[in-house]
Formats: sequence, C-alpha cells, structure tokens
Amino acid sequence: MAAHEPCHAALTHMLVAFCGMGSWVPVTSLWVELPVVVKSLPEGWNLPAYLSVLIALGNVGPLALALVHKLAPGRLEERWVIHGVQGLGLIAAVFLALFWERTVLVAGQPRSLPYLVLALTLALVCCTSNVTFLPFMYRLPQPFVHTFFIGQGLGALFPCMLALGQGVGQLECRKGTGHNASQPHYLEESFSATTYFWLLFAMLAVSALAFLVLRLAMPKSPSKDSVGTEESFPLQDSTPSPASTPAVPAPTTLAPSFWSRRTIYLLGLLGLSNALTNGVLPSVQSYSCLPYGSLAYHLAVVLSSMASSFAYFFTKFMPCRSVADLSIISLLGCLLAAYLMVLAALSPCPPLVGSGMGVDLVVLSWILVQVLFSFGKVRISSLLLEADTRRDTALPQYNTVILGSSLSSALIMLFLVSIPHLFHRGQDCMDNCMVQPPSYPLADAPEESPQLPWET
Repeated sequence: MAAHEPCHAALTHMLVAFCGMGSWVPVTSLWVELPVVVKSLPEGWNLPAYLSVLIALGNVGPLALALVHKLAPGRLEERWVIHGVQGLGLIAAVFLALFWERTVLVAGQPRSLPYLVLALTLALVCCTSNVTFLPFMYRLPQPFVHTFFIGQGLGALFPCMLALGQGVGQLECRKGTGHNASQPHYLEESFSATTYFWLLFAMLAVSALAFLVLRLAMPKSPSKDSVGTEESFPLQDSTPSPASTPAVPAPTTLAPSFWSRRTIYLLGLLGLSNALTNGVLPSVQSYSCLPYGSLAYHLAVVLSSMASSFAYFFTKFMPCRSVADLSIISLLGCLLAAYLMVLAALSPCPPLVGSGMGVDLVVLSWILVQVLFSFGKVRISSLLLEADTRRDTALPQYNTVILGSSLSSALIMLFLVSIPHLFHRGQDCMDNCMVQPPSYPLADAPEESPQLPWET
C-alpha cells in the first residue's frame, strides 16, 4: 500500500499542475497570437488596444462572483462554478477556432465582432478561474498549492512555446502593375491561427479533465495541512470558507490599521504598474514593433510574455521587501516604458528602423519592461497582504486598483489610437521613411554637359 503512495502523490501533482495551467492559457494564447491575426482582421494595428480593454473587462467576472458571495453566501458551490467556467471556456475556444476570421458590418465598417466577443468571453474565463480554483486547492496539503502556481506558470509558458514553433509569416514584396510598384504577400506560418486556437481548446480540455479527475479523487473534508501562503494573495478569493475563518479577536485586541503612508504608496505603485502593463503599453505594442518588421513584433510579444511568467518564479528566490528597491524597479520600468512610447509615437519611422540594432533594442526593451513590472507587482502584492493583519482590507483594495487602473488606461489608449494621425502605421512594401524631395525634382538635378563635336 505504501508503495503506491509516491505514485498517487505524483499523479496528484500532475493533475494540480494541469488545473493551474488552464487559468492563464486563454489570455496568454490570445496575446501571443496577435502578430499572426493582426494582419488578417480589419482593426489592424489597433487590435492590441481593443484586446487590452477586453482583458481588463475580464476582471468584472471575479467582482461579480465576490458580489454574489457577499449577497448570497453559501449559494454557489465552488466545484460547479469551476465546471461552469471551464465549460464556458471550452465553448468559446471552439467558436474562436471556427469563426475568428469572420467580420460583421458595424456602422458601415467591417469589424471582427466574433473575435472580439469571444476574446472577452475567454478573458472572463481566465480572470474568474483565478479566484475559483484557489479555495478548492486549499483543501490539499501545502506542497500541492505550490504545484498549482507552477501550473499557472506553465499555462503562460506553453502558449508562448507554441507561438515560437508557429513562427510568423515573412513578408514578400512582389512586383505589381500600374502605380503599385510592388504588392505585399505574406508567407504562411508553420501552422495557421485556426490550428493554434484548436490547440488552445486542447489545453483547456486537458485542464478541465484534470480537475474532474482530481475532484472525484479528493477527500470530502479539507486537509488540515492546507494553509494559505503569500503567493496566493493576488488570486485568493475574498470570501473565506467557514472552516478557514480565523477566530474573532478579543474586544481588547486592536489590530493595526491597514492604511498608512506606506500602503497608500504601494497601492499607487501597483496602480501605475498595472496601468502601464495592462493598458498603455499593450495598446501601442504594434506601433512600437511593426516598423522594425513582423519578426520583431512576434519576438517582442512572445518573449516578453515568457519573461513575465519567469519573473513570477524569480520572486521565490529574490525576495525584495524594501519600498526603496521597489521604487527603483518601478522607475527603471517607467524609463523603458517611455522609450517604447517614443518609438510608438514616431511610427512608422522610429530610430534605427531597418537595422538589426533597432530590432534588438525594441525586443530587449519589451522583455525587460515586463520582467521589472511583473516582479514588482508580485512583491507589492505580498507586502500589502502582510500589512492587512485583519485580512479584510487588502484584497478588495487590490482588486479595485487592478481593475480601475487597467480598465481606465486601456479605454484611454483605445481612444487615443483611434484618433486619426496621432499614431501612424506604415504601409507594407513601401519606403515609409523616404526623405522629402527638394524643391526641384530630382530629375532636374545638374547633369553632365553634353559633349561638343570638337570634344569627341
């Protein structure tokens, strides 16, 4: 009997990791596939701005769930909520694979309405699953909770690896006729976006099946060894179960207040970081990268997403508890963000366009800005949780700052990128950075004097 225990534990770890994988797969898959779909959908270079707003709106799901728990405690059974969220994600993934290219006329203009609606649905699934999985996972011993977070990291890593294998279609300029000297022609990727979205469905199906098997195999009563850790703070459900509710302190015990200059400052840093990483920068990523080529855009999106997931693991080995250090990290991130915004504002002719150094700088900048802000957000979250000794203030404020900063910044950027002539996109197979000609035509420039008869 004892010989089967290691095998049973290993199987449980695998199931828990697959469950965690499903919580981050949808949004990561949508984002890293942008370089492939952006050239096919009518929104074009503005598509990242639309997607930023939809992902921010996905946070409405956890807020609605928390409201239901507040108004009708005990009415929602977590296992059926998880099954419902996973089922909705599977349905949305199927329809996305089938209809992502379809367009609908809105106000006389073609819009990729099916893609946008399904992207919003998957964003709701992703954000809601984050707060529904953890209360269930707390029934397991603590090592399995750590495995769940590892699974979440894999959920961000697997879509990136698939995107790297898919590659991005190279642009080929073919000779045209008439005034069109050359016509752009996109070479196919290793596999299409439709195939990629079917692989997204497969990953979600594996996660749903893993949860079903895990739920059937789990004991009915919560584990005594299961405890919450500081890593769980950003995703933790705000309504604790009766079994985990701490005892009410004696009337003479006064818990220190959550609000202080330090916590207010940390909330401000958190809002700034989320506004930049969830709203401002993603909205202009196409404008900052595509002038350097589709490969630069592809690498910036995929590698920065991978770097962001690795940054969460770094927080385990590089603890940072100093507000001064977090301020320096945020300042460096803001400087890189400013550089990327300058590139977007100068599109389609940013500095070093057409050079390998320009490609390297823009890709490296996107990787570093994601690493810095992702690391900082996790450490800020942990410090806020520690400051909330009563466990009733930090999480609502955290969620409010996340949703408010992400949604407001995404909406502002969607408005800005929609203003004509504010952000400029380049035309394929054209010299978008050609210097203006002088006042006289180049053909009228001084020519060689004709030879005279006696000079032959």
